Amino acid sequence: MIDTATLSLFLLAVLALFLSPGPNMAFVLSHGLVHGARGGFAAAVGISAADLVHTLCAATGVTALVAAWPPSFDVLRYAGALYLLWLAWQALRPAGARSAAEARPAGFARIVRMALLNNLANPKALLFFMVFLPHFVQPARGQVTLQLLVLGVTLSVAALVFNTVLGAFSGQIGRRLQAAPGAAKFQRGFMAFVMAGLALRLLLLDRPSRGV
Repeated sequence: MIDTATLSLFLLAVLALFLSPGPNMAFVLSHGLVHGARGGFAAAVGISAADLVHTLCAATGVTALVAAWPPSFDVLRYAGALYLLWLAWQALRPAGARSAAEARPAGFARIVRMALLNNLANPKALLFFMVFLPHFVQPARGQVTLQLLVLGVTLSVAALVFNTVLGAFSGQIGRRLQAAPGAAKFQRGFMAFVMAGLALRLLLLDRPSRGV
């Protein structure tokens, strides 16, 4: 099994990654700001659930099979970009053009689902788990698959804790903004801006080299 020193080094590397601005941080912050701490927590749950799926795919070799198919990178990023642009459009739609269900604040399950799909449709996240986790595997200490699963679950739990705190922080800011005139319109615009920005980021991603 993984020794304490390796696991500690892994957690330090994971923390450094969490502190680096990225799509997951932007997703949690924006949903916490618009939907409150509960929305931020829902985003955190969705992201961690996606991390578990990525871990399972990496440990069982599914990720390697997907990465071996050249068009997979573009298929994932275009699908993810279209989904994010749809979310941006939903945020910008006038209230009068929405149904009663759409006009209500996004529910917990819906935000979890959005965060899950956003993460799973990111080809960089898929490749990250395939490349990052094996660096901390020690074949001499037991089954490689089991070690990958332990590392992935550890990362997922750490992500849940970090993103929950991040969501609570942005939720507090969002609550303070509620009293300001035009707060709802600003929050919808901010959400659309973030989603469109994430979509553009996906579209501009460079396809990894064959060595990755």
